[in-house]
Amino acid sequence: MLKLNTLLYGALPAACLLAAPVLAQDAPTPDAAVGEQTGSDIIVTGSTRAQRRFDVSYAINSVSQEDIQKIAPVNMADLIGTLPGFQTEITGGEVQNIYRIRGLPSDGGFVSFQQDGLPLFHENDGVFFRGDAIIKPDLMMDRLEVVRGGPAPVYASYSGAIVNQITVTGSDTPRGKAQLTLGDTGLYRLDAYQAGPISDDTYYAIGGFIRQHDGYRDNGFPNDRGGQIRANIKHDFDNGSIKLSANYVNDHNVFYLPIPTADPRDPATSLNQYIDYFEGTMNSPAFRNVNLKYRDGAGVIQSKTSDLADGRHMRMFNVGVQYEGDFDGWLVSAKGGYTQGKLNFTAFYSTTNPADGTTFANSYLTAARNVFGSGVASMGYVLAGTNTVYDPAAASGLVMSGQYRDIASKFYSAQGDLSVARAFDTGLGKHDLKLGLYASAYGETSKSIYQNYLIEVAGKPRTLDLVAYSATGQALGTVTDNGVLNYTGTLNQGDADATMFALYANDTWEVVPGLRIDAGIRHERYSYKGWAAVTEQIDLGDPTTLADNTTRGFTGVIINREYKPDITNWTAGANYDFSRNFGVYVRASHLETPPSVQVASSVSPTVITTKADQYEAGLKFAAGRSYLYVTGFYTNFDPLNASFLAFDPTTGRNDVPVPFIGEAQVKGVEFDGMVQVTPWFSLNGALTISDPKYKNFQSSTGADPEQAEGKQIVREPKVYGNIRPSFSFSAGETDFQIYGRYNYMGKRYVDLYNNTALPAYSTIGAGVTATHGSWQVQLLGDNLTNAHGLTEGNTRTDSLSGQGSSSAIYGRPIFGRNFRLVLSKSW
Repeated sequence: MLKLNTLLYGALPAACLLAAPVLAQDAPTPDAAVGEQTGSDIIVTGSTRAQRRFDVSYAINSVSQEDIQKIAPVNMADLIGTLPGFQTEITGGEVQNIYRIRGLPSDGGFVSFQQDGLPLFHENDGVFFRGDAIIKPDLMMDRLEVVRGGPAPVYASYSGAIVNQITVTGSDTPRGKAQLTLGDTGLYRLDAYQAGPISDDTYYAIGGFIRQHDGYRDNGFPNDRGGQIRANIKHDFDNGSIKLSANYVNDHNVFYLPIPTADPRDPATSLNQYIDYFEGTMNSPAFRNVNLKYRDGAGVIQSKTSDLADGRHMRMFNVGVQYEGDFDGWLVSAKGGYTQGKLNFTAFYSTTNPADGTTFANSYLTAARNVFGSGVASMGYVLAGTNTVYDPAAASGLVMSGQYRDIASKFYSAQGDLSVARAFDTGLGKHDLKLGLYASAYGETSKSIYQNYLIEVAGKPRTLDLVAYSATGQALGTVTDNGVLNYTGTLNQGDADATMFALYANDTWEVVPGLRIDAGIRHERYSYKGWAAVTEQIDLGDPTTLADNTTRGFTGVIINREYKPDITNWTAGANYDFSRNFGVYVRASHLETPPSVQVASSVSPTVITTKADQYEAGLKFAAGRSYLYVTGFYTNFDPLNASFLAFDPTTGRNDVPVPFIGEAQVKGVEFDGMVQVTPWFSLNGALTISDPKYKNFQSSTGADPEQAEGKQIVREPKVYGNIRPSFSFSAGETDFQIYGRYNYMGKRYVDLYNNTALPAYSTIGAGVTATHGSWQVQLLGDNLTNAHGLTEGNTRTDSLSGQGSSSAIYGRPIFGRNFRLVLSKSW
């Protein structure tokens, strides 16, 4: 049965299509969308006022909708990964992927996602979500502006980079577009938008998408379903404008985790026949009706039903307002927004490596005898909840465990930014000064339940029970309970609220024509207040199984916490343009990031302010549609908190602390170029070469920090990049474009000690677009050669010393060959 929100999503594109004949005149020439192919991009992110990309003294890209269509990204991380300095991993699914900027050792915590210059949630990472889960790309994104390093720490919090979606706004000329995307992975997606005038000086834009996707891997249920609506109304005044906007997201996205790819008993033996490299996943219909057990604070045993197919279910609503005015040269900008949302997240995580079935079973023999008596003679497997015997030797010979995670959170975030800018002349050149105040009040509640299961080694695995038998074959008890290896090994609950304000200033000083010096500073003060529920290990008391012997339960004790961190960021740069075509710049920046508000809702938080000093020097060249930007960079990250919690298979908990505090140093150079060889052939490319390494580590638990000294930072390559050729020609009244994309990812390591490598890999993609009047057809293909590649290992167990093999045998593979057909009509 169709739900109401599904009907609403379907009504939006239909309304746009029906409105088109009424609102549209003859198909107009769209407003000039300045894409990254030109040398005269107009940018606003990280700048006092709009200016040419060439004129700024930092690294930035502006990517238009036309560019995005040719890049044809799988998700936002895939799009960002085409830019230099950004190493991304796109294999987790549509959202919550990995974003690393110039070697900063984080999975995304230093990348600020914004919409029209303002974040929708103040912190870059919420409880199991980041910006790409609440600001999704669609046709309402006019362009994407991405700042790498530079002034990012002054113009945003927690920011080594800014990813800013500039939304479509209406104009005097009505325009719109509808787009249908079909994929051979069971993808069905409809995008649409409509924009135009309401009356003199008042304009509107509305658009969004609805999508269902079976997925790049076979879960046994749909991967993604839902969509997004965005709308705004803008009114122009004689000296400025005001824009009101609203966003609504209701979307499910399934999360892909690592899979075993080779037999740990013999790493040369592939497991592909049991769990397919490109289509296999441990996600399974077996987890559509999970029963989670734990004890509440009143001592009562609770049960919760959870469904893996819900995935990352994001429901988010945002309203915003933007005002800009020019008062005799004083530029006033005021932006505000309020976001409220819910996230229910279910996923099946990898834990320990697969184990020989016999060895694994016998490892529980002593524990079974201690509970079920000395009459236990042997251990054996059955399919969970049945008496059907399962013999691992008849399949892979292996069994494995995995962790089902159920997280529920609510969040809110109110944020506002007020700034005033003024340009003025002095006897020593011209200054452009900007002063601003940013403030936010935000918070999160969360509850997390992690429960471990025993499964077969197979795609869409079945759950197993491990049974203790007597010498006569009588079942005396089970290690597991309906597939559950450990009931609720991890249990957390808490709430945290925060207020913060920031004062910032930036001055751009044009000393003489061509020579500009700019500097900025940002000071932030935070106040966190929250609570966390204390847990303890208990036995739920079922004498027939071991699965409930090490369960977590709430004690009823609450820990209250308060923190008041403050940080100061700054940047300074100088730029000299020898001409409108050639220039150089240098810049230094200092980035500090306070701990997340989640430390106030944690029982045992790690409270540390991270700091990074960044230095960069750039060369700029632009001529016509060709350009080359070369940036050398050096980052010193001190202190670096590389601590993590390892998985303990005995208790089933992620609670083994491995503290590592030290430094990270990254030296490198990035190349961002495009050459228009002929009017019909162009070549885009991005290349990053760096040396990311650890320095001066210390550990308080006996782990050997010397083994990490000078080693390559986990999961970060020394070389990565892409090349994108494009050919254009016409046949009659139809215009054609043929384009390709070659991606390269260098060797990385899964562990601090660099014992287990993630081998280098490369992929090839291609596409063709035919445009006839207002109609367009596009055919796209990714990873055409079915190249193999892993983007991470098994982070729950291998982060310190690897997987016991020189190359990873457990990881998250890249997606296999797939195709998409896109049909669109503009008006």
